[in-house]
Amino acid sequence: MTATAPTPPDTRPSPGGEPVAEVLHGLADKVFGGEAPLRITAWDGSTAGPADAPALHVTTPQALTRLLYHPGELGLAQAYVLGEIDVEGDLLDGLRRVWAATRERGLSSRLDVTTVAAGLRAVVGLKVLRRPPAPPATQAQLRGRLHSKRRDSEAISHHYDLSNEFYDFILDRHKAYSCAYYTSDDPSYTLEDAQRDKLDLVCRKLGLDQAKPGHRHLDIGCGWGSLSLHAAAAYGVDVVGVTISKEQKASIDERLVREGLQGKVDIRLQDYREVVDGPFDTVSSIEMGEHVGKRNYPVFLGQIERLLAPGGRMLIQQMSRVTKPGGGPFIEAFIAPDMHMRPVGETIGLIEEAGLEVRDVHALREHYVRTVDAWYATFESNWDRVVAMVGEEMARVWRLYLVGGALAFEEGRMGVDQILAVKATPDGRSGLPPVRAW
Repeated sequence: MTATAPTPPDTRPSPGGEPVAEVLHGLADKVFGGEAPLRITAWDGSTAGPADAPALHVTTPQALTRLLYHPGELGLAQAYVLGEIDVEGDLLDGLRRVWAATRERGLSSRLDVTTVAAGLRAVVGLKVLRRPPAPPATQAQLRGRLHSKRRDSEAISHHYDLSNEFYDFILDRHKAYSCAYYTSDDPSYTLEDAQRDKLDLVCRKLGLDQAKPGHRHLDIGCGWGSLSLHAAAAYGVDVVGVTISKEQKASIDERLVREGLQGKVDIRLQDYREVVDGPFDTVSSIEMGEHVGKRNYPVFLGQIERLLAPGGRMLIQQMSRVTKPGGGPFIEAFIAPDMHMRPVGETIGLIEEAGLEVRDVHALREHYVRTVDAWYATFESNWDRVVAMVGEEMARVWRLYLVGGALAFEEGRMGVDQILAVKATPDGRSGLPPVRAW
């Protein structure tokens, strides 16, 4: 996807002569219900706000026009990825400080009638009432019925078919694009180690360490094959992995040849709803269930229940949101269109309604903080290389994505859990040991 270059600074003065930054900071004060924890620099060169606060640069009036049509998270994200607004210094540090100051001062972001009226007066005074700006080129534009096979394919392609070179660079050797499992604080312990330990944890929970010859495992939404290849190489099971990303399948097929796993792993370009060759002894889905959609989630679980042999185990690793289910305006527009996250308790209820018995729920939220921190460190320390790979607009999308994810997990607004369930035999046997050995 072609990226659009950031908007150059607009140096035109405020039409009324009033410093633009003072107008904007006054409006921010109203939004935060007190002094806004920001220092704002505007396109006319003016500055307002506490000197020690994170600095927000508004480089062009178009940023305000965009916010007028898309107030809140989406408008801010659009303006940021286009360079119409920017944050001085490290974005993660700046946003963390804003959130911390908001909590410490007891402030809350709000858009009541008074605030909206003040915002309208401000934009009228600054003469930014114009036609709606075009969305960034990096914003998803999907077609068709929600969660139809065609639309799901477009949604996955938008994010995962970005560039195998890019994902090779950002991820570890396993190419695991999901929460790792950290078992050590030793400085020599790397993200690759933590991803290996996550893959082993999943395999042990599924009982692959006790698997008999001919054991069949289905990996739904197999990504770049991290679990599929590890299960086959380390535990000797026969794996079917399904993905609807052409780039992912091409990458895995190359690895199968390189690692000598042809015949043990069958990677298919296939929608999970099209798998018909069960039964499978075990099924996994690692951070794919979020893409299924709210209405289709029972279909997803029903398919797993049908494909799973009696006594078989299923493990889902999935992100959750305690409040505001969904994906959020930025995520759904730029990263994972049509994504839906819900509280983990609701997911457990849906699993039970599908006829599976939930046996274990393992929260990994803090592990995701460390995982994203590792991705972000690689990303930021190689900014110029990332821009050369995907363009500056897409690089800014990913910067915002990584920062937002790190803070959401750090502050408990999002979680991630491994849920282990079984399809009990007709006489109620689960096949699980009474004591968890993993």
